[in-house]
Amino acid sequence: MFDLFGLWFGAILRILRTHRSLMLENLALRQQLAVLKRKHPRPRLGPVDKLFWVVARCSWTDWEKSLVLVLPETVVRWHQAGFKLYWAMLCGGRKRVGGGRRISKQVRDLIFQMVAENPTWGAPRIHGELLMLGFEVSETTVTRWMRRAPRRPDPTERWLAFLRNHRETIAAMDFFTVPTLTFSVLYCFFLISHDRRRILHFNVTRHPTSSWIVQQLREAFPYQSTPKFLIYDHDAKYGLEVPAAIRSMTIGCVQTSNYKKNKNRFSKVTIDERAADFGVRRCRTRPSSLTC
Repeated sequence: MFDLFGLWFGAILRILRTHRSLMLENLALRQQLAVLKRKHPRPRLGPVDKLFWVVARCSWTDWEKSLVLVLPETVVRWHQAGFKLYWAMLCGGRKRVGGGRRISKQVRDLIFQMVAENPTWGAPRIHGELLMLGFEVSETTVTRWMRRAPRRPDPTERWLAFLRNHRETIAAMDFFTVPTLTFSVLYCFFLISHDRRRILHFNVTRHPTSSWIVQQLREAFPYQSTPKFLIYDHDAKYGLEVPAAIRSMTIGCVQTSNYKKNKNRFSKVTIDERAADFGVRRCRTRPSSLTC
C-alpha cells in the first residue's frame, strides 16, 4: 500500500517538472527496466501491482504502449478474474432461496450405481426405485445428480468385462502361417476355449477357403457342443460364408474391431505358449492374423 501511495505522490510531483527532465528520466527508467527484464524474465506481481494496471487499463488509453513486464492479454485476464471474484463473493453472501436439504452420500452413490448398471433408465424410473426403497428425493434432484454420474468405462474395459462374464461360453478362432523349407506357406487354423485356454481343434492347409473353414467348424463343434460366442477377426479368408455358417450353428458372432490387436490376445498368447513348447517362434506380420 505504501508503494502505491509513493507512486501516486511521485506522479503528482512530476507534473511540476519540465518536459526535458521528464523525457530524460523516462529514458533512464526504461534502460533500467530493460536490464531488470533480462535478469528476471518473469517477475512476480502482487495484488497491488495487478490492481494498478487494471485501473490504468480503464482510465488510460495508451496503457499498452508502456506495458513491458506482462502481456496486455494478461491484464485483461486479471480484470476478468477480479470481476468473477466480486460476483462470487456477492453471491456467496446471500442466503440460498428455495431448494431442500442436501441428499446424503448414500443416496448419491445409489443413483450413480443405478445409472451405471441400467443405462436405459431415466430419471422417473430411478426416482420411483428410490421412493420404493424409502428415500424421499425429488425427481429434479435425481436428474441433477444423474448428470454428475461417472462416465461409463471405455470400450476396452467393457470388452474385458464381457470376456470375464462369459469366458466359459466363449471360443476363438484364428490363423497363423508356417514357412516351409521349400519356401511355401502352410496355413494353420485353430480354435481355443477361453475358460481354460484349451485348444479345441486345429488343422493345416495350403489353400484356406471359406468352405474349408466351415468344414473345420463342423468338425470342431459336432452335435450340440457349440459355444455361445465365437470371436474372430476381419480376415478376408472368412468371407460371407463363414459368418453365415456360424449363425446357422446358433453361435453368436463376435468380430473384433479393426486394428485392435489385444481383443483376441488369449488365442495369440495360447499359440505362443504351445509354440514355445516345441521350440517354434511365432513371427508377427500383421494385426489381423497370427504368423509363425
